[in-house]
Amino acid sequence: MGAALRPATTTPAAWAGAVLLLALVAACSPGTAGTAGSGTGDASPRAGGTLRLAVEKEPECLDPHQSPTESARLLTRPIVDSLVYQDPQGKLHPWLAREWKVSADKLTYTFRLREGVTFTDGQRFDAAAVVANLDHVVDPKTKSLLAGSLLAAYRSSKALDPLTAEVTLKRPDSGFLAALAQPNLGIESPVTLKGPASKLCAVVVGTGPFKSETGFTSQKGIEYVRNPAYAWAPEGTKSGPAPLDRIEVTVVPDNSARLGALTSGQVDAVTGLAPASVGTLKSTPGFTLHTTRFSGANYSYWPNTEKGPLSDVNVRKALRAGVDWRQIVKNVYFGVYDGAQGPLSASTPGFDGSLAPAYGHDPAEANRLLDQAGWTGRDAAGYRTKDGKRLTLRHMWSDPSVSNLAVQIQAAAKRLGVEIVEENLDGGTFVNRLLAGDYELIDTSFSAPGPDVLRVLFAAENIPTPERGISNNMARYDDPRTEDALKRALDAASQSEQFGVYAEVQRRITEDAAVLPIYSPLSVVAARDGVRDVRFNVDGSPDLSGVWLAS
Repeated sequence: MGAALRPATTTPAAWAGAVLLLALVAACSPGTAGTAGSGTGDASPRAGGTLRLAVEKEPECLDPHQSPTESARLLTRPIVDSLVYQDPQGKLHPWLAREWKVSADKLTYTFRLREGVTFTDGQRFDAAAVVANLDHVVDPKTKSLLAGSLLAAYRSSKALDPLTAEVTLKRPDSGFLAALAQPNLGIESPVTLKGPASKLCAVVVGTGPFKSETGFTSQKGIEYVRNPAYAWAPEGTKSGPAPLDRIEVTVVPDNSARLGALTSGQVDAVTGLAPASVGTLKSTPGFTLHTTRFSGANYSYWPNTEKGPLSDVNVRKALRAGVDWRQIVKNVYFGVYDGAQGPLSASTPGFDGSLAPAYGHDPAEANRLLDQAGWTGRDAAGYRTKDGKRLTLRHMWSDPSVSNLAVQIQAAAKRLGVEIVEENLDGGTFVNRLLAGDYELIDTSFSAPGPDVLRVLFAAENIPTPERGISNNMARYDDPRTEDALKRALDAASQSEQFGVYAEVQRRITEDAAVLPIYSPLSVVAARDGVRDVRFNVDGSPDLSGVWLAS
């Protein structure tokens, strides 16, 4: 579970992580980047050494222009830089673009670029490279899922001179600069963009602090070596080349095997430990848990608001109120995750905490709403019926990692008189049914640095259809008032104005029960104590550029 929007060619497991930039499943405390024990500030960074990292998932394609997965973002961030840097607090800073200006009508962005930047294949970074990358993302041949949606307002770009790029939008987009900061819009060598898309799925070339000439090998991993010429780190971060000589990343899908690899010294750090393993590691000397909360959309069930039983808002509200989501999360994840309090994670800039009471457990209200919706009968199994038909909801998924959660939700719904049928589908069937809207529930989370993720997930233009293809509005939500608010958010002249509009969107979504939030994901890196300066990017993925080894 925990996914949607994946290319039809991916396997079911890959499908399960595709859209939603799947959270690294694990955590301990509500930590922040550089939590206690990270080694920050306790010694001078030591150059050299090889970090051995085990991760739980692999991308179906390494290229972040093509792949929407969290794993692709994690594995390409050491390789690709961005025009703009967004710090963990959400502020924007220069990176490959040293400055920019925006026209009065908010349709033209002019970027002045850094001098002396080179790709690790020896090519020069310049304005033509910026144009080539943006055009590559929006090219239909790229079949971009997430990156393409980030550039939905893009019209064209051109090089005014070697170090000046001008980008023109079709409409104002207040989230455009933040989008440029994401790895999915990272800058790749233009030479590589001219080759087959399949080659980019294995080898990506950028200007970053590391390079990988051999690229990613499926079911194995990827190796990086330091870029000794690196001298253009983002403003406010460590300058110069990365401390580490090498990083060796291996894919180890099994949770117990990853934990064993760490505790036995086979690797220095791991991602994605199950909550029970996190508890074990907390009491094991010699190891540190580094955590940060993912911002963006919570891990949620997305109801089909377009057709079927959940097209009735009262049925959606009844399911939201009738299942004790928070208690289930506590039972399944040992208190590691916090129950969700709205469409957005509480760590997301612009989160509206005043909506939390609407997501409380109220079985009496749930039963009243179901009665009002006409589901007043009961069959021999105790399920509610209407006109002789059982209230049945089909839940599509393809990732067994959260099956325990699904089983408990299924049992809670049964007590309410609602049957949830679990459908573990192959990738092709999943995609076909998604495009046809042939489902009642899908689950996923979606990591993003700000509230503009609401536009990605709830705008009518993002409803997946056979004509449009895979897209992110899995609730198939189409509300004129929300559409108007989303447009006003794009036109916002300031962050405070944008947040105010997105607070209105959160209220609309809550009133319409267009999503059933379950828990707030966390990103966790578990490492031996000698691994220092473990930090996180604004999207919650680990930042490997500044990690160093004290021993």
